[in-house]
Amino acid sequence: MAASRLHDIQPMPCLAKTRTRILVIDDDATARELISDQLKAEGFSVVTAAGGLEGLRRAKELRPIAITLDVMMPDLDGWSVMAALRQDAELAEIPVIMVTIVDEHRRGIALGAAGYLTKPIDRDRLHQLVGRFRALTPPARVLLVEDDPVQRERVGAWLEDQQWVVQEAANGREALARLQEEVPDVILLDLMMPEMDGFAVVAAMQKEARWRNIPVIVITARDLNANDRERLNSGVQSILVKEMFRPAELVERIRRLVHTNPAADSKMEATL
Repeated sequence: MAASRLHDIQPMPCLAKTRTRILVIDDDATARELISDQLKAEGFSVVTAAGGLEGLRRAKELRPIAITLDVMMPDLDGWSVMAALRQDAELAEIPVIMVTIVDEHRRGIALGAAGYLTKPIDRDRLHQLVGRFRALTPPARVLLVEDDPVQRERVGAWLEDQQWVVQEAANGREALARLQEEVPDVILLDLMMPEMDGFAVVAAMQKEARWRNIPVIVITARDLNANDRERLNSGVQSILVKEMFRPAELVERIRRLVHTNPAADSKMEATL
């Protein structure tokens, strides 16, 4: 299957990303990348800061669910960052894992650290420490909009092992009613449906500020022409053709939209 990018769209905030976001503060680029990769493999969204001052600023802006914090940094060391976090009423409750080449476990715990890692990072120890934060992250919510009950059942079966909350709608009008009740993290949308088709759903979503940034993955058997793509390209992230994509591909696209950095999903993709 060939994949082509249709055009750039604006990066979109995602509710699930904010509920899984961990801030990595480390002046060592290699260490930042290593910790980030391991956290992403655990299913977390990751943002990074290259120093203590930047880390404090990003913590205030983003309110992550947890922070990994290097101790030895040139502009503001980890102990000072930790003290500043604890003195800020809005940030004081964020769990912090101290990361350093120096074993000062007792000092970190005394300052209220949620855990302590010594470089080089032990993957199993990191897994153990961040595992407790998973309870703080509600499962992603997926809205499946499809008029064919057999297809709904099939797609639902593909997603059931992912621990996502999946709601269903049998047509566009029902989908909009669902959106009025609760905003999902991702929408899987069929195009050809009775009463209100997928094109109309996308158009309606673009008119509502609460809905226009919800990631949408279109799953269709229709051969889309240029006009179809133009109608969809302002509100759709991916297009998958029925019977031509693997279930694992759909799961991966949903996971990417839910968990990765918003900027990473700033392109619209279509599988032709």
